[in-house]
Amino acid sequence: MRKVFWDDPYQDKWVTRVTSVAGDQVQFDETIAFCFAGGQESDKGYVNGMPILDSRHENDVIIYTLPDGHGLAQGMEVVMTIHWPRRYRLMRLHFAAELILEIVTRKYGWEKVGAHIAEGKARIDFKSDTNANTLFAAILADFNDIINGNKPIETGYSEVETQRRYWKIDGLAQVPCGGTHVRSTGEVGLVTLKRDRPGKGIERIEIRLVDA
Repeated sequence: MRKVFWDDPYQDKWVTRVTSVAGDQVQFDETIAFCFAGGQESDKGYVNGMPILDSRHENDVIIYTLPDGHGLAQGMEVVMTIHWPRRYRLMRLHFAAELILEIVTRKYGWEKVGAHIAEGKARIDFKSDTNANTLFAAILADFNDIINGNKPIETGYSEVETQRRYWKIDGLAQVPCGGTHVRSTGEVGLVTLKRDRPGKGIERIEIRLVDA
């Protein structure tokens, strides 16, 4: 299965072919519909106008759940679409979270213990007893420098066989990541940070886009 969302995450419409059908479980030769991974939520997608109800990874293949009576058969050509505004917000928030994580781990040595990227906000959970509010000014100063620098974001395979991916900014970092990414840091835009404390010894940083 070719995952077009890695090769070109800006595609919101794609003609593909059905490779397998088992009831409501369908596989395709190529796909633009991202399936939940690395904390990033799945795309809201459609096949011939029918909603994708769910998706899951099975080895290097994504299996999609379609409505009963979908009428698809192996070899059939179909049109896959995704809700682009949602995808683009996920892409921007995903990378905003990646940058915040990189800054916090480098600068303060905090250990990440969880993350989630949704359409409205992203969050990262760290193991720490330090109040994150006290660090926000310094974190945002570093973050804004990278964003305003509009640095190109390179993505690719670190291991093709295992489909392990990375993102890279020259002079900053190369980080393992299989999510979808924008082309440059300038596309991410500015963010606001908010502190939460979901448990003892856990500091949660919530990230929202300023223009969302």
